[in-house]
Amino acid sequence: MKRTIAAAVAIAAVIPLCARAENLLQVYRDARAYDAQYAAARYALQAGREKLPQGKALLLPTIGLTANATENRIESDSKSPTLSPSFSRNYSSNGYALNLSQPIYRKQNFIQYDEAGYQVKQAEASFGQAGQDLIVRTAQAYFDMLAAQDNLELVGAQKAAIAEQLAQAKRNFEVGTATITDTREAQARYDLVIAQEIAAKNDLETKRRALQQITGKEYATLQPLRPNVTLSPPNPNDMQDWVKIAEKQSYSVQAQEAISEIAKLEAQRASAGHYPTLDVVANYGQTDQTASQFSPYGSKLTNSSIGLQLALPLYQGGAISSREREAAANYEKARQDLANARRAAALAVRQAYLGVINGIAQVGALEQALVSSKSALESNKLGYEVGVRINIDVLNAQQQLFSTRRDLAAARYNTITTQLKLKAAAGSLREQDLDAVNLALVP
Repeated sequence: MKRTIAAAVAIAAVIPLCARAENLLQVYRDARAYDAQYAAARYALQAGREKLPQGKALLLPTIGLTANATENRIESDSKSPTLSPSFSRNYSSNGYALNLSQPIYRKQNFIQYDEAGYQVKQAEASFGQAGQDLIVRTAQAYFDMLAAQDNLELVGAQKAAIAEQLAQAKRNFEVGTATITDTREAQARYDLVIAQEIAAKNDLETKRRALQQITGKEYATLQPLRPNVTLSPPNPNDMQDWVKIAEKQSYSVQAQEAISEIAKLEAQRASAGHYPTLDVVANYGQTDQTASQFSPYGSKLTNSSIGLQLALPLYQGGAISSREREAAANYEKARQDLANARRAAALAVRQAYLGVINGIAQVGALEQALVSSKSALESNKLGYEVGVRINIDVLNAQQQLFSTRRDLAAARYNTITTQLKLKAAAGSLREQDLDAVNLALVP
Protein backbone atom coordinates (compact mmCIF):
# COMPACT_ATOMS: atom_id res chain seq x y z
CA MET A 1 0.00 0.00 0.00
CA LYS A 2 2.82 2.41 0.91
CA ARG A 3 4.55 1.72 -2.40
CA THR A 4 1.31 2.31 -4.31
CA ILE A 5 0.77 5.65 -2.55
CA ALA A 6 4.38 6.67 -3.20
CA ALA A 7 4.02 5.79 -6.88
CA ALA A 8 0.78 7.75 -7.15
CA VAL A 9 2.38 10.80 -5.52
CA ALA A 10 5.34 10.58 -7.89
CA ILE A 11 3.06 10.39 -10.95
CA ALA A 12 0.97 13.30 -9.67
CA ALA A 13 4.12 15.34 -9.25
CA VAL A 14 5.37 14.57 -12.76
CA ILE A 15 2.10 15.24 -14.63
CA PRO A 16 1.90 19.00 -13.74
CA LEU A 17 5.53 19.46 -14.77
CA CYS A 18 4.81 17.94 -18.16
CA ALA A 19 1.61 19.96 -18.52
CA ARG A 20 3.47 23.18 -17.82
CA ALA A 21 5.85 22.74 -20.76
CA GLU A 22 4.82 25.70 -22.91
CA ASN A 23 5.82 26.74 -26.40
CA LEU A 24 6.95 30.19 -27.46
CA LEU A 25 3.61 31.30 -28.88
CA GLN A 26 1.72 30.51 -25.68
CA VAL A 27 4.38 32.22 -23.58
CA TYR A 28 4.07 35.30 -25.81
CA ARG A 29 0.30 35.36 -25.35
CA ASP A 30 0.80 35.20 -21.59
CA ALA A 31 3.22 38.12 -21.87
CA ARG A 32 0.82 40.16 -24.00
CA ALA A 33 -1.85 39.80 -21.33
CA TYR A 34 0.49 40.56 -18.40
CA ASP A 35 3.47 42.69 -19.38
CA ALA A 36 3.28 46.15 -17.81
CA GLN A 37 5.32 47.89 -20.52
CA TYR A 38 2.98 46.64 -23.23
CA ALA A 39 -0.10 47.56 -21.18
CA ALA A 40 1.28 51.07 -20.64
CA ALA A 41 1.85 51.40 -24.40
CA ARG A 42 -1.72 50.25 -25.07
CA TYR A 43 -3.13 52.93 -22.76
CA ALA A 44 -0.79 55.50 -24.31
CA LEU A 45 -2.33 54.60 -27.67
CA GLN A 46 -5.83 55.10 -26.28
CA ALA A 47 -4.81 58.49 -24.94
CA GLY A 48 -3.13 59.44 -28.23
CA ARG A 49 -6.24 58.64 -30.26
CA GLU A 50 -8.19 61.17 -28.21
CA LYS A 51 -6.16 63.94 -29.84
CA LEU A 52 -8.30 63.67 -32.98
CA PRO A 53 -11.70 64.44 -31.37
CA GLN A 54 -10.00 67.15 -29.32
CA GLY A 55 -8.69 68.76 -32.50
CA LYS A 56 -12.06 68.44 -34.21
CA ALA A 57 -13.73 70.13 -31.23
CA LEU A 58 -11.83 73.33 -32.07
CA LEU A 59 -13.84 73.59 -35.31
CA LEU A 60 -17.26 72.94 -33.76
CA PRO A 61 -19.49 75.36 -31.86
CA THR A 62 -19.27 75.84 -28.13
CA ILE A 63 -22.43 76.33 -26.12
CA GLY A 64 -22.58 77.46 -22.51
CA LEU A 65 -25.37 77.97 -20.03
CA THR A 66 -25.25 80.17 -16.94
CA ALA A 67 -28.00 80.63 -14.38
CA ASN A 68 -28.47 82.56 -11.14
CA ALA A 69 -30.93 82.89 -8.29
CA THR A 70 -30.53 85.73 -5.78
CA GLU A 71 -32.37 86.96 -2.69
CA ASN A 72 -31.99 90.71 -2.14
CA ARG A 73 -32.81 93.17 0.68
CA ILE A 74 -32.55 96.94 0.39
CA GLU A 75 -32.86 99.41 3.26
CA SER A 76 -32.91 103.10 2.39
CA ASP A 77 -32.76 105.81 5.10
CA SER A 78 -33.66 109.11 3.49
CA LYS A 79 -32.15 112.38 4.74
CA SER A 80 -35.13 114.24 3.21
CA PRO A 81 -38.23 112.19 4.07
CA THR A 82 -40.55 114.75 2.49
CA LEU A 83 -38.85 114.41 -0.85
CA SER A 84 -37.86 110.76 -0.70
CA PRO A 85 -39.27 108.63 2.12
CA SER A 86 -37.23 105.90 3.74
CA PHE A 87 -38.07 102.30 2.82
CA SER A 88 -36.94 98.68 3.07
CA ARG A 89 -37.64 96.11 0.43
CA ASN A 90 -37.08 92.32 0.03
CA TYR A 91 -37.11 90.87 -3.47
CA SER A 92 -35.70 87.98 -5.44
CA SER A 93 -34.24 87.73 -8.89
CA ASN A 94 -33.31 84.79 -11.10
CA GLY A 95 -32.27 84.33 -14.66
CA TYR A 96 -30.28 82.34 -17.18
CA ALA A 97 -28.19 83.04 -20.23
CA LEU A 98 -27.36 80.77 -23.17
CA ASN A 99 -24.19 81.59 -25.14
CA LEU A 100 -23.07 80.12 -28.47
CA SER A 101 -19.86 80.67 -30.40
CA GLN A 102 -19.07 79.14 -33.77
CA PRO A 103 -15.58 79.66 -35.26
CA ILE A 104 -15.72 80.87 -38.83
CA TYR A 105 -12.08 81.59 -39.42
CA ARG A 106 -9.42 80.51 -36.95
CA LYS A 107 -6.34 79.38 -38.84
CA GLN A 108 -4.63 78.14 -35.70
CA ASN A 109 -7.53 75.77 -34.98
CA PHE A 110 -7.47 74.28 -38.49
CA ILE A 111 -3.74 73.65 -38.20
CA GLN A 112 -4.12 72.10 -34.77
CA TYR A 113 -6.76 69.74 -36.16
CA ASP A 114 -4.22 68.60 -38.79
CA GLU A 115 -1.66 68.14 -35.99
CA ALA A 116 -4.07 65.84 -34.18
CA GLY A 117 -4.02 63.40 -37.11
CA TYR A 118 -0.23 63.14 -36.94
CA GLN A 119 -0.35 62.81 -33.15
CA VAL A 120 -2.56 59.75 -33.62
CA LYS A 121 -0.09 58.35 -36.16
CA GLN A 122 2.73 58.89 -33.70
CA ALA A 123 0.82 57.06 -30.96
CA GLU A 124 0.05 54.16 -33.31
CA ALA A 125 3.69 53.89 -34.37
CA SER A 126 4.85 53.92 -30.75
CA PHE A 127 2.37 51.16 -29.92
CA GLY A 128 3.55 49.14 -32.91
CA GLN A 129 7.11 49.49 -31.66
CA ALA A 130 6.02 48.36 -28.19
CA GLY A 131 4.36 45.28 -29.71
CA GLN A 132 7.52 44.32 -31.56
CA ASP A 133 9.63 44.95 -28.47
CA LEU A 134 7.36 42.58 -26.53
CA ILE A 135 7.88 39.82 -29.11
CA VAL A 136 11.65 40.26 -29.01
CA ARG A 137 11.81 40.49 -25.21
CA THR A 138 9.65 37.40 -24.81
CA ALA A 139 11.67 35.38 -27.34
CA GLN A 140 14.92 36.51 -25.75
CA ALA A 141 13.75 35.51 -22.26
CA TYR A 142 12.35 32.20 -23.60
CA PHE A 143 15.60 31.19 -25.28
CA ASP A 144 17.69 32.49 -22.39
CA MET A 145 15.82 30.07 -20.14
CA LEU A 146 16.26 27.26 -22.68
CA ALA A 147 19.99 28.01 -22.84
CA ALA A 148 20.17 27.90 -19.05
CA GLN A 149 18.30 24.57 -19.03
CA ASP A 150 20.65 23.17 -21.67
CA ASN A 151 23.67 24.37 -19.74
CA LEU A 152 22.45 22.71 -16.55
CA GLU A 153 21.76 19.45 -18.39
CA LEU A 154 25.17 19.53 -20.06
CA VAL A 155 26.89 20.24 -16.76
CA GLY A 156 25.02 17.29 -15.26
CA ALA A 157 26.08 15.04 -18.14
CA GLN A 158 29.64 16.29 -17.83
CA LYS A 159 29.54 15.63 -14.11
CA ALA A 160 28.43 12.04 -14.73
CA ALA A 161 31.15 11.54 -17.35
CA ILE A 162 33.86 12.95 -15.07
CA ALA A 163 32.58 10.83 -12.18
CA GLU A 164 32.91 7.76 -14.40
CA GLN A 165 36.41 8.81 -15.42
CA LEU A 166 37.31 9.43 -11.76
CA ALA A 167 36.09 5.96 -10.79
CA GLN A 168 38.09 4.40 -13.62
CA ALA A 169 41.22 6.32 -12.60
CA LYS A 170 40.84 5.06 -9.04
CA ARG A 171 40.43 1.48 -10.24
CA ASN A 172 43.46 1.76 -12.48
CA PHE A 173 45.50 3.22 -9.62
CA GLU A 174 44.45 0.39 -7.32
CA VAL A 175 45.59 -2.23 -9.81
CA GLY A 176 48.74 -0.28 -10.58
CA THR A 177 48.08 0.61 -14.22
CA ALA A 178 47.84 4.37 -13.53
CA THR A 179 49.44 6.94 -11.26
CA ILE A 180 47.84 8.95 -8.48
CA THR A 181 48.10 11.98 -10.81
CA ASP A 182 45.26 10.64 -12.95
CA THR A 183 43.03 10.33 -9.90
CA ARG A 184 43.87 13.81 -8.66
CA GLU A 185 43.29 15.37 -12.08
CA ALA A 186 39.90 13.70 -12.36
CA GLN A 187 39.04 14.72 -8.80
CA ALA A 188 39.96 18.34 -9.56
CA ARG A 189 37.74 18.32 -12.65
CA TYR A 190 34.92 16.78 -10.65
CA ASP A 191 35.18 19.43 -7.93
CA LEU A 192 35.17 22.12 -10.61
CA VAL A 193 32.08 20.73 -12.32
CA ILE A 194 30.27 20.69 -8.95
CA ALA A 195 30.86 24.45 -8.71
CA GLN A 196 29.73 24.88 -12.31
CA GLU A 197 26.56 22.94 -11.54
CA ILE A 198 25.74 25.27 -8.66
CA ALA A 199 26.30 28.29 -10.90
CA ALA A 200 24.17 26.72 -13.67
CA LYS A 201 21.28 26.11 -11.25
CA ASN A 202 21.45 29.71 -10.09
CA ASP A 203 21.55 30.98 -13.67
CA LEU A 204 18.52 28.88 -14.60
CA GLU A 205 16.56 30.27 -11.66
CA THR A 206 17.54 33.82 -12.65
CA LYS A 207 16.42 33.28 -16.25
CA ARG A 208 13.17 31.70 -15.06
CA ARG A 209 12.42 34.77 -12.92
CA ALA A 210 13.26 37.08 -15.82
CA LEU A 211 10.68 35.28 -17.99
CA GLN A 212 8.20 35.35 -15.12
CA GLN A 213 8.55 39.14 -14.91
CA ILE A 214 7.29 39.41 -18.50
CA THR A 215 4.55 36.77 -18.42
CA GLY A 216 3.47 36.68 -14.79
CA LYS A 217 3.78 32.88 -14.81
CA GLU A 218 6.44 30.45 -13.72
CA TYR A 219 7.27 27.69 -16.19
CA ALA A 220 8.88 24.51 -14.93
CA THR A 221 10.09 23.67 -18.41
CA LEU A 222 9.80 24.97 -21.96
CA GLN A 223 9.58 23.20 -25.29
CA PRO A 224 13.14 22.99 -26.69
CA LEU A 225 14.36 23.32 -30.24
CA ARG A 226 14.41 20.26 -32.47
CA PRO A 227 17.93 18.75 -32.55
CA ASN A 228 18.05 18.81 -36.36
CA VAL A 229 16.49 22.24 -36.86
CA THR A 230 17.59 24.05 -40.03
CA LEU A 231 17.97 27.82 -39.88
CA SER A 232 16.93 29.73 -42.99
CA PRO A 233 18.70 32.87 -44.25
CA PRO A 234 16.85 36.22 -44.27
CA ASN A 235 14.23 36.81 -46.92
CA PRO A 236 15.03 38.91 -48.93
CA ASN A 237 18.62 37.74 -48.81
CA ASP A 238 20.11 41.17 -49.52
CA MET A 239 21.17 43.66 -46.87
CA GLN A 240 20.34 46.76 -48.90
CA ASP A 241 16.76 45.58 -49.40
CA TRP A 242 16.37 45.37 -45.64
CA VAL A 243 17.85 48.85 -45.26
CA LYS A 244 15.32 50.30 -47.69
CA ILE A 245 12.45 48.59 -45.86
CA ALA A 246 13.66 49.86 -42.49
CA GLU A 247 14.09 53.44 -43.68
CA LYS A 248 10.53 53.41 -44.95
CA GLN A 249 8.45 51.38 -42.50
CA SER A 250 10.41 51.03 -39.28
CA TYR A 251 8.13 52.07 -36.42
CA SER A 252 10.79 54.34 -34.98
CA VAL A 253 11.02 56.11 -38.36
CA GLN A 254 7.23 56.31 -38.65
CA ALA A 255 6.96 57.86 -35.21
CA GLN A 256 9.69 60.39 -35.98
CA GLU A 257 8.07 61.25 -39.32
CA ALA A 258 4.86 62.08 -37.46
CA ILE A 259 6.82 64.18 -34.95
CA SER A 260 8.48 66.05 -37.82
CA GLU A 261 5.10 66.82 -39.44
CA ILE A 262 3.74 67.98 -36.11
CA ALA A 263 6.70 70.32 -35.68
CA LYS A 264 6.15 71.67 -39.21
CA LEU A 265 2.49 72.35 -38.50
CA GLU A 266 3.39 73.85 -35.14
CA ALA A 267 5.60 76.38 -36.95
CA GLN A 268 2.65 77.26 -39.20
CA ARG A 269 0.38 77.57 -36.17
CA ALA A 270 2.82 79.96 -34.50
CA SER A 271 2.79 82.14 -37.64
CA ALA A 272 -1.01 82.03 -37.65
CA GLY A 273 -0.93 84.01 -34.41
CA HIS A 274 -0.71 87.15 -36.59
CA TYR A 275 -3.98 86.33 -38.37
CA PRO A 276 -7.41 87.65 -37.34
CA THR A 277 -10.17 85.41 -35.99
CA LEU A 278 -13.84 85.55 -36.91
CA ASP A 279 -16.63 83.90 -34.90
CA VAL A 280 -20.41 83.83 -34.92
CA VAL A 281 -21.60 84.80 -31.45
CA ALA A 282 -25.18 84.37 -30.22
CA ASN A 283 -26.74 84.98 -26.81
CA TYR A 284 -30.16 84.37 -25.36
CA GLY A 285 -31.20 84.99 -21.77
CA GLN A 286 -33.98 85.87 -19.35
CA THR A 287 -33.96 87.73 -16.04
CA ASP A 288 -37.02 87.56 -13.75
CA GLN A 289 -37.23 89.64 -10.53
CA THR A 290 -40.03 90.46 -8.12
CA ALA A 291 -38.80 94.05 -7.59
CA SER A 292 -35.70 96.18 -7.90
CA GLN A 293 -33.91 98.80 -5.92
CA PHE A 294 -35.64 101.42 -8.01
CA SER A 295 -39.16 99.98 -8.20
CA PRO A 296 -41.39 97.88 -5.93
CA TYR A 297 -42.82 96.19 -9.01
CA GLY A 298 -41.45 93.09 -10.64
CA SER A 299 -40.25 92.64 -14.19
CA LYS A 300 -39.25 89.99 -16.68
CA LEU A 301 -36.52 90.82 -19.18
CA THR A 302 -35.64 88.72 -22.25
CA ASN A 303 -32.45 89.45 -24.14
CA SER A 304 -31.21 87.86 -27.37
CA SER A 305 -28.47 88.75 -29.83
CA ILE A 306 -26.52 87.31 -32.75
CA GLY A 307 -23.59 88.72 -34.65
CA LEU A 308 -20.05 88.39 -35.90
CA GLN A 309 -17.03 88.94 -33.68
CA LEU A 310 -13.70 89.89 -35.24
CA ALA A 311 -10.43 89.92 -33.32
CA LEU A 312 -7.15 91.15 -34.75
CA PRO A 313 -3.92 90.86 -32.74
CA LEU A 314 -1.92 94.06 -33.12
CA TYR A 315 0.92 93.81 -30.67
CA GLN A 316 1.68 91.35 -27.85
CA GLY A 317 5.12 92.45 -26.81
CA GLY A 318 6.85 90.35 -29.49
CA ALA A 319 5.56 87.05 -28.06
CA ILE A 320 4.11 85.83 -31.38
CA SER A 321 7.35 86.46 -33.27
CA SER A 322 9.31 84.71 -30.55
CA ARG A 323 7.04 81.67 -30.74
CA GLU A 324 7.57 81.63 -34.52
CA ARG A 325 11.32 81.47 -34.10
CA GLU A 326 10.99 78.79 -31.41
CA ALA A 327 8.71 76.65 -33.59
CA ALA A 328 11.05 77.02 -36.59
CA ALA A 329 13.99 75.80 -34.50
CA ASN A 330 11.96 72.86 -33.18
CA TYR A 331 11.05 71.92 -36.74
CA GLU A 332 14.70 71.86 -37.79
CA LYS A 333 15.45 69.74 -34.74
CA ALA A 334 12.67 67.32 -35.69
CA ARG A 335 14.09 67.03 -39.22
CA GLN A 336 17.50 66.12 -37.84
CA ASP A 337 15.91 63.62 -35.44
CA LEU A 338 14.15 62.03 -38.42
CA ALA A 339 17.42 61.74 -40.32
CA ASN A 340 19.01 60.17 -37.25
CA ALA A 341 16.10 57.74 -36.88
CA ARG A 342 16.53 56.57 -40.48
CA ARG A 343 20.27 56.10 -39.98
CA ALA A 344 19.73 54.24 -36.71
CA ALA A 345 17.17 51.94 -38.37
CA ALA A 346 19.58 51.26 -41.23
CA LEU A 347 22.38 50.46 -38.78
CA ALA A 348 20.12 48.18 -36.74
CA VAL A 349 19.06 46.10 -39.75
CA ARG A 350 22.64 45.90 -41.02
CA GLN A 351 23.85 44.61 -37.67
CA ALA A 352 20.95 42.17 -37.36
CA TYR A 353 21.36 40.96 -40.95
CA LEU A 354 25.05 40.27 -40.43
CA GLY A 355 24.20 38.63 -37.12
CA VAL A 356 21.81 36.21 -38.84
CA ILE A 357 24.22 35.41 -41.70
CA ASN A 358 27.18 34.90 -39.36
CA GLY A 359 25.00 33.01 -36.88
CA ILE A 360 23.93 30.50 -39.51
CA ALA A 361 27.56 30.04 -40.54
CA GLN A 362 28.59 29.64 -36.89
CA VAL A 363 25.90 27.02 -36.32
CA GLY A 364 27.17 25.05 -39.31
CA ALA A 365 30.74 25.24 -38.07
CA LEU A 366 29.76 24.18 -34.56
CA GLU A 367 27.73 21.25 -35.90
CA GLN A 368 30.85 20.04 -37.67
CA ALA A 369 32.92 20.75 -34.55
CA LEU A 370 30.48 18.65 -32.52
CA VAL A 371 31.04 15.67 -34.81
CA SER A 372 34.80 16.15 -34.51
CA SER A 373 34.62 16.53 -30.72
CA LYS A 374 32.69 13.27 -30.39
CA SER A 375 35.24 11.50 -32.55
CA ALA A 376 38.12 13.03 -30.56
CA LEU A 377 36.60 11.89 -27.26
CA GLU A 378 36.15 8.34 -28.48
CA SER A 379 39.74 8.29 -29.75
CA ASN A 380 41.10 9.60 -26.45
CA LYS A 381 39.08 7.07 -24.45
CA LEU A 382 40.41 4.26 -26.61
CA GLY A 383 43.94 5.65 -26.35
CA TYR A 384 43.65 5.86 -22.57
CA GLU A 385 42.55 2.24 -22.38
CA VAL A 386 45.52 1.05 -24.42
CA GLY A 387 47.94 3.37 -22.66
CA VAL A 388 48.82 5.88 -25.40
CA ARG A 389 46.73 8.67 -23.85
CA ILE A 390 46.66 9.92 -20.27
CA ASN A 391 43.65 10.78 -18.15
CA ILE A 392 43.96 14.54 -18.69
CA ASP A 393 43.58 13.99 -22.43
CA VAL A 394 40.22 12.28 -21.88
CA LEU A 395 39.08 15.00 -19.48
CA ASN A 396 40.04 17.71 -21.96
CA ALA A 397 38.21 15.93 -24.75
CA GLN A 398 35.12 15.65 -22.56
CA GLN A 399 35.34 19.34 -21.72
CA GLN A 400 35.67 20.21 -25.41
CA LEU A 401 32.62 18.11 -26.33
CA PHE A 402 30.33 19.63 -23.72
CA SER A 403 31.55 23.17 -24.48
CA THR A 404 30.80 22.61 -28.17
CA ARG A 405 27.30 21.35 -27.38
CA ARG A 406 26.66 24.39 -25.20
CA ASP A 407 28.02 26.79 -27.81
CA LEU A 408 25.98 25.16 -30.57
CA ALA A 409 22.74 25.49 -28.62
CA ALA A 410 23.53 29.11 -27.74
CA ALA A 411 24.37 29.90 -31.39
CA ARG A 412 21.03 28.51 -32.54
CA TYR A 413 19.10 30.51 -29.95
CA ASN A 414 21.02 33.70 -30.75
CA THR A 415 20.46 33.30 -34.48
CA ILE A 416 16.71 32.84 -34.04
CA THR A 417 16.38 35.87 -31.77
CA THR A 418 18.54 37.91 -34.15
CA GLN A 419 16.18 36.97 -37.00
CA LEU A 420 13.32 38.37 -34.95
CA LYS A 421 15.35 41.49 -34.19
CA LEU A 422 16.04 41.93 -37.90
CA LYS A 423 12.32 41.94 -38.70
CA ALA A 424 11.65 44.23 -35.74
CA ALA A 425 14.27 46.70 -36.97
CA ALA A 426 12.55 46.68 -40.36
CA GLY A 427 9.10 47.11 -38.82
CA SER A 428 7.82 43.80 -40.23
CA LEU A 429 7.80 41.58 -37.14
CA ARG A 430 4.38 40.05 -36.44
CA GLU A 431 2.92 37.39 -34.17
CA GLN A 432 2.79 35.07 -37.18
CA ASP A 433 6.58 35.02 -37.16
CA LEU A 434 6.44 33.19 -33.85
CA ASP A 435 4.43 30.42 -35.53
CA ALA A 436 7.43 29.63 -37.72
CA VAL A 437 9.64 29.47 -34.64
CA ASN A 438 7.10 27.21 -32.91
CA LEU A 439 7.40 24.73 -35.77
CA ALA A 440 11.07 24.37 -34.87
CA LEU A 441 10.22 23.35 -31.28
CA VAL A 442 9.81 19.81 -30.01
CA PRO A 443 6.05 19.35 -29.45
